Amino acid sequence: MRFAGFWCQFIILFALLVAGKAEIYIATVEGEPIISYTGGIEGFEATAVESDEKMDTTSELVTSYARHLENKHDMLLGMLFERGSYKKLYSYRHLINGFAVHISPEQAEILRRAPGVKSVERDWKVRRLTTHTPQFLGLPTGVWPTGGGFDRAGEDIVIGFVDSGIYPHHPSFATHSTDPYEPVPKYRGKCEIDPDTKRDFCNGKIIGAQHFAQAAIAAGAFNPSIDFASPLDGDGHGSHTAAIAAGNNGIPVRMYGHEFGKASGMAPRARIAVYKALYRLFGGFIADVVAAIDQAVHDGVDILSLSVGPNSPPATTKTTFLNPFDATLLGAVKAGVFVAQAAGNGGPFPKTLVSYSPWIASVAAAIDDRRYKNHLVLGNGKILAGIGLSPSTHPNQTYTLVAANDVLLDSSVMKYSPTDCQRPEVLNKKLVEGNILLCGYSFNFVVGSASIKKVAETAKALGAVGFVLCVENVSPGTKFDPVPVSMPGILITDVSKSKDLIDYYNISTPRDWTGRVKSFTGIGRIEDGMAPILHKSAPQVALFSARGPNIKDFSFHDADLLKPDILAPGSLIWAAWSLNGTDEPNYVGEGFAMISGTSMAAPHIAGISALLKQKHPRWSPAAIKSALMTTSTTLDRGGSPLLAQQYSETEAMKLVPATPFDYGSGHVNPRAALDPGLIFDAGYEDYLGFLCTTPGIDVHEIKNYTNSPCNNSMGHPSNLNSPSITIAHLVGTQIVTRTVTNVAEEETYVLTARMAPAVAIEVNPPAMTIKEGASRKFSVTLTVRSVTGTYSFGEILMKGSRGHKVRVPVIAMGYPRR
Repeated sequence: MRFAGFWCQFIILFALLVAGKAEIYIATVEGEPIISYTGGIEGFEATAVESDEKMDTTSELVTSYARHLENKHDMLLGMLFERGSYKKLYSYRHLINGFAVHISPEQAEILRRAPGVKSVERDWKVRRLTTHTPQFLGLPTGVWPTGGGFDRAGEDIVIGFVDSGIYPHHPSFATHSTDPYEPVPKYRGKCEIDPDTKRDFCNGKIIGAQHFAQAAIAAGAFNPSIDFASPLDGDGHGSHTAAIAAGNNGIPVRMYGHEFGKASGMAPRARIAVYKALYRLFGGFIADVVAAIDQAVHDGVDILSLSVGPNSPPATTKTTFLNPFDATLLGAVKAGVFVAQAAGNGGPFPKTLVSYSPWIASVAAAIDDRRYKNHLVLGNGKILAGIGLSPSTHPNQTYTLVAANDVLLDSSVMKYSPTDCQRPEVLNKKLVEGNILLCGYSFNFVVGSASIKKVAETAKALGAVGFVLCVENVSPGTKFDPVPVSMPGILITDVSKSKDLIDYYNISTPRDWTGRVKSFTGIGRIEDGMAPILHKSAPQVALFSARGPNIKDFSFHDADLLKPDILAPGSLIWAAWSLNGTDEPNYVGEGFAMISGTSMAAPHIAGISALLKQKHPRWSPAAIKSALMTTSTTLDRGGSPLLAQQYSETEAMKLVPATPFDYGSGHVNPRAALDPGLIFDAGYEDYLGFLCTTPGIDVHEIKNYTNSPCNNSMGHPSNLNSPSITIAHLVGTQIVTRTVTNVAEEETYVLTARMAPAVAIEVNPPAMTIKEGASRKFSVTLTVRSVTGTYSFGEILMKGSRGHKVRVPVIAMGYPRR
């Protein structure tokens, strides 16, 4: 009777409420999801899998239990709310048990108080975290031959991309010149049909293609004419990330008649499964992203590549590791799926990461060894450096310089920002023809309403032989990437060099008393900027790459866990682009784009992990992550310690010694990762132990998201068996343990440790012999020597008698005893 009375109160309360504006909410409810259901409900047998095992989602057991969960979701909503007053968008059944629903804030409050409801979160938005790298990483010679060469690298491994879709007709995804792709029985994803062409999006290489937009539609953000109600990429970003990880080998990158080299994915034979949940104007909604991840794991992907991060913290969750997004990814890892996520683009400032959890591989972005430079030679002999992927003007000739300001058709065109050179119709063709056009780089270029591509089109339409863009003032953080153009052109990014050019132009351009130009006598020539300069100081941590330390809550308290995990190329990466893509104004309508971001770094790791999965099919996600981390390098190609781009006091860029908060364990080394010697393995129970021992996390919150009771046997979160050691609050002495498993032949390892002077470090035992397949424990003792108020960095080095080297970063901050 009490139960009936409870519902009666609810109905009365509901009738009294005046509904506010509807929003999207994600609810989790009591009952195990498919991945962890161990039985106990009459008529439904257990569906749970052992940690890191694949589940058979086609079995009658799984499909009937999935129907049962969905029916319970529908029943709950039907009992609480009148039909038509809510819209269920998704039922989540595989990795978390819950649903996404479009309701008013008042209805959300009713839902939150209903029996059996564990959490209700308002949806929050995500954004995109915006080739030469296979050779730079040593893939063709060092890694691909072990997988049978490039034509077999990544064979039958399925990489799922939760991104902005794919442009399926691109040569990076074509199958006409490759060996036929056989079906992959383990993968059960579907291929949507293009509503316009009536053809599906798959071709054997692209093995699945679906889109998720229910939340975007409910929120009124979705526009089918530009967002496409299909897996088609209306942005460019999704095609770019898919090509980096798994694009075909040796695809010529051609633009404006010039070949910039050959592009290849990290695992050119891997299959691509597309889960479109990001859109060009608004990014995406967590409800759609969670549905995409849930579906990808259900379909049987091996690896997930996520170049997305939250716009802002969730509204109600305090803990970084516990929200519908991270909990779904924990379920994915439990199902044996390796997850690579972009670390974020908020660098170079500390605590800017958007990827926090230990079960995810969080990827920072490096600059590789290619740099592009171009030069403008003035008539006074000065040579001004700039950037511009352009051909030169005629080598033995100079040309007259004319500024856009001085060739306006009339003063009425000033409202069009004519110095941006975006509109040829406002400039006088007779004065520009045969000359070099000087333009100004305004704020319009920063926000994307003006583009270098358009400057080149304007100059060409006016018959100019080339163009120069001058940066006269620069905001902190403005990033200038070289852009390929169809004619001679250069961007002068250094403000002092721009001043040199303007001074020379003014001196050599006589004017009458009204300011009108009498004659243009300044001359110059643009040199060739097409060829890259290869630097030994690579890799370096990119300025924009998000930095640690990692945080455990949105009050920004430090976590006992190192993030990012690893560094991979993410700056000036050439890869496929969608012909419909509008994400980068300089590449509209092009088949390739060269762009930067941790968005580009994550698919490098996704593709390399496919090569590891191909060679070691039984390895867990933690084993793959361990192999990548322990074999990474903290030295550049010249043998010097890695450097990171950072702001100087004047807000110009400088290089500083990098730390694990910049690069994690180091820069990825694929060849070494294939044969790491030892691995630090971990599974679902270990991650649960990490959550349960992290101070400040509500035990009920853990149970809400994991359906598991807490087990505190780990003692301290720094005892999670990860290939890094972090103690954010070290008082006195603390002993940390790790377990390593030998994945090679029997070998004897010598263990040494070093640390910055403020913290003493000791490792035991000093040596150990480990048989093939066996595991051994070792302990690390850290003691505060002096309190400095800053982190101390160090490492444990394990050198094997057969040549294996295992490196573990150690980070600690000492505090005084109370």
